[in-house]
Amino acid sequence: MSHNASTTVVGRLAPSPTGGLHLGHARTFLIAWMNARLAGGRVVLRIDDLDPRRTRPDMATQAIDDLRWLGLDWDEGPDVGGPNGPYMQSLRSAHYESALRRLIEAELVYPCTCTRAEISRIQTAPHAGEEGPLYSGTCAGRSTADALALYASGRPFAWRFRAARATVFAWTDLAQGPLSLPVGGDFVVGRSTGETAYQLAVVVDDDAMAITHVVRGDDLIPSTPRQLALYAVLGLTPPTYAHVALVLDAEGDRLAKRDQSLKLATLRERGADPRQLIGRLAHSCGWTDAAVPTSPIALLANRSEPIRLPTTPLRIDDRFGENLNPEF
Repeated sequence: MSHNASTTVVGRLAPSPTGGLHLGHARTFLIAWMNARLAGGRVVLRIDDLDPRRTRPDMATQAIDDLRWLGLDWDEGPDVGGPNGPYMQSLRSAHYESALRRLIEAELVYPCTCTRAEISRIQTAPHAGEEGPLYSGTCAGRSTADALALYASGRPFAWRFRAARATVFAWTDLAQGPLSLPVGGDFVVGRSTGETAYQLAVVVDDDAMAITHVVRGDDLIPSTPRQLALYAVLGLTPPTYAHVALVLDAEGDRLAKRDQSLKLATLRERGADPRQLIGRLAHSCGWTDAAVPTSPIALLANRSEPIRLPTTPLRIDDRFGENLNPEF
């Protein structure tokens, strides 16, 4: 799908229902929503429930409730429908299988039988952040035809994308400015069991849903060259990326979904005022002069110029969530 057919900005909110959304998610989703709405664009809600072992159906419902509580809305999603559904990754396997077949037919992937433990043991290069250890290429000599014997023997394998380690992709990030990173070696796009890796799924889905702008945490910067590599070989137009700074805890670590005190559902149950939370988040982004209660719609109505995209982490403590009482 070509994004050039329309100048409409289309952003997305893509929570992963592996645990409740926290204040860090709230800030990033607010930024993504504002970025699209200020441009007069559309917003898509997609539930990224790709991993059946880690996702919980009740968390998908809770994520929708959390986002509605914040005052965010969307034009397409699992609860409102739309032309490019389904809007849950667990229901989109046919789309991923089609893309993987294209990669197999073009010999752009090969079957890899290395386990994660084996890859870690032979690892000598630095870890690539979220992407784990770089793959040394042990199975790179295989062709796609070698998968037939592995299927016949019942030996599980992963489909690994052929990406020369030195291949560098450059892009202009709306938040970070010009960035240039290597793909970092061959990476997994699917498994013989039928599971699809997130790198392939997100490319397929963002294209199918005509997403033009992806606003996400800067911890996902290492994923971007891998996704750009897939966009290139599949002949698809990549979106514009904006990688924004994360919210950190008092120790400077990323917020964890297990930290109940900072979860949106916990704040909702306590009777916290979402307008106070939006006011604080907007102020933390530099959009307002003071942390006054407001709503996403009110922020939108009071603004005409583009929003600032934060590149400096916001550090908070437990009191950030505790003080959201009606007295503000």
